Amino acid sequence: MGSNASNFVEGVDWVFKTIIGISVFFLILITAAMIYFIIKYNRKRHPKATQIKDYLALEITWITIPTILVIFMFFYSFAAYEPMLWVPKNAYQVKVTGRMWQWSFEYPGNKESNILVVPLNKPVKLNLYSADVIHGFSIPAFRVKQDVVPGKNNYMWFTAERLGEYEVFCTAYCGLRHAYMGTQVKVVSESDFEKWLASVPSTAGEPIGLQILKKNGCIGCHSLDGSKMVSVTFKGLYGKSEKVLTDGNEHEIFVNDEYLRSSVFLPDQDIVAGYPKGVMKSYKGLISDPEMTQVIEYIKTLK
Repeated sequence: MGSNASNFVEGVDWVFKTIIGISVFFLILITAAMIYFIIKYNRKRHPKATQIKDYLALEITWITIPTILVIFMFFYSFAAYEPMLWVPKNAYQVKVTGRMWQWSFEYPGNKESNILVVPLNKPVKLNLYSADVIHGFSIPAFRVKQDVVPGKNNYMWFTAERLGEYEVFCTAYCGLRHAYMGTQVKVVSESDFEKWLASVPSTAGEPIGLQILKKNGCIGCHSLDGSKMVSVTFKGLYGKSEKVLTDGNEHEIFVNDEYLRSSVFLPDQDIVAGYPKGVMKSYKGLISDPEMTQVIEYIKTLK
């Protein structure tokens, strides 16, 4: 078992240590030089200023050395970064979807999880997608991070070399609950991974309405069990009366098909009292009318 959490830790750490070492060296050197010149050329010692002639050799030196160092740091850093681009052909593939404000992980066979479980010492490729805004998928312990951008298919890969649980963070500010958009990577033995995967229920049999809600990130703000989140819960929503603000005026509205469609396509028209305005985007053009019908039918079942 490796002493590092992933195959990229050693290379990335050495790059950071080298750059920090160079920076500290020059910080001390330049600070010492400044103190030396302040003392040597103090006004008390040189009350009358004199012109100092340029020193060509010194100018060439302080241009050449930094240039060499910058080129060295670039190529040294790229040598550690380049292996992150080349995914092994036998890598196990997992689809990662970022949405406000949660991560979901889809495995072969329509298996879905809210934590990332990976086998030990096996290369894993994460195919990264965003359902809404820009997110950043980061596993600090593995020294990997990649942007998750709407409309762009991105990826990362790694080989976990140590058993354990590691934190996953979103590194791009993505809205009100950005700070809560975290999950875990759980590294297990290959046999335990196969057992875990077999125990995960397939989402293939889920109601179409629920699949649409998950696909569009709706359950990141609306709970299905009655708990309070960023917005109202879907449980028991259909058929009840809600106090809403329309153009600043509070009144009651009956939750029916028409109201639900309006809430999805014109979310800022009628704001439920007690909830902020401008949080939800319009899904017009993203959710079709037939899909909206499936969503409404599913919400009706959440008594």
